[in-house]
Amino acid sequence: MLMADNHWLWSFDSEIPSEIVAGKQLIEQLLTRLAELQWPDHDVFSVHLAVEEAIANAIKHGNQDDPTKSVGVSIDVSRDKLRIRVVDRGCGFNLTDVPDPTADENLEVPSGRGIMLMRSFMNSVEFNDCGNCVTMWKERNP
Repeated sequence: MLMADNHWLWSFDSEIPSEIVAGKQLIEQLLTRLAELQWPDHDVFSVHLAVEEAIANAIKHGNQDDPTKSVGVSIDVSRDKLRIRVVDRGCGFNLTDVPDPTADENLEVPSGRGIMLMRSFMNSVEFNDCGNCVTMWKERNP
């Protein structure tokens, strides 16, 4: 895991409704902050995809599209680091049960691609033991 930065310039810690539109609004706020801090476009793109996937997974898989449930989101941004935690209200999942989407037998199976994308675009992706919380870190590229 990357070291914590005590110089966060923007933080967000709240519950959002279990609705894709609420996730998109939050992502737009985050992308605006990254642009204001002049994060490179390729890093903003990476963060956008990873965070969108994490929030969509929390809503769809974790909360089972249940509008009575919420998604906890915590974001911290500095000039050179970003930390985001997404928590759903579901029962979680076992990461070892997720098929490898690059294996020949899974190329047409939709499961696992989102986690693969998050890991590709972020410096660190960690799940809690229960599987209902993901914490991701991104370091700004020079």
